[in-house]
Amino acid sequence: MCGRMAITLPHEAMAQVFEAQPSNDLPEVPNYNVCPTVQVHTVTAQEGARRLRPMRWGFIPHWYKTPTDGPLLINARAETVAEKPAFRAAVRERRCLIPASGFFEWTVDEAGRKLPWFIHRGDGDPLAFAGLWQEWERDGKGFTTCAVVTTGAAGAMRDIHSRMPVILEAADWPLWLGEAGHGAAVLMKPNPEALAFHRVDPKVNSNRASGPELIEPIKAD
Repeated sequence: MCGRMAITLPHEAMAQVFEAQPSNDLPEVPNYNVCPTVQVHTVTAQEGARRLRPMRWGFIPHWYKTPTDGPLLINARAETVAEKPAFRAAVRERRCLIPASGFFEWTVDEAGRKLPWFIHRGDGDPLAFAGLWQEWERDGKGFTTCAVVTTGAAGAMRDIHSRMPVILEAADWPLWLGEAGHGAAVLMKPNPEALAFHRVDPKVNSNRASGPELIEPIKAD
């Protein structure tokens, strides 16, 4: 799964990397501890143009009466996304990229301690998660929401967690965004070769923690 991430790239650089027109209400960067239900950066393609725009991390199906009317859907499983009522329309019609500098996962040692890891691209480029998005509105209150598509972990990632985000290479962005026709389902697979990871301070176990030290390597026990 993917339940916490970091984004450090300035807006101008993000817009350049993804060749997208930035909105004027993007979340502040850097943010070293991005948690569910906050605004994240996304890239969408509509009418031949890409937009860099904010969305609430936590997909809200159209039948929810309130944002908390059901489970918090921060991830969508690649294996079932085309069948699940919450996601099946979005995976056909509303796909996005979710940029990140990296994400966090946890292992548990023999003493039961949660040990956080920061996972990022080994080449230093930003990650581009496959995402889905959805507009939700009730009683004059509305959100644009998103979820990260995940798949079974592969390679060394399996030593940290059984799941991982679908991470797309730049050459695959047009297909995922619908710019290059149909057939995006083939992209929903693991991409572990691009990744590197290191242990970080357990301070990040708190969703209130902040600061660049959250992604700095520490010596493993």
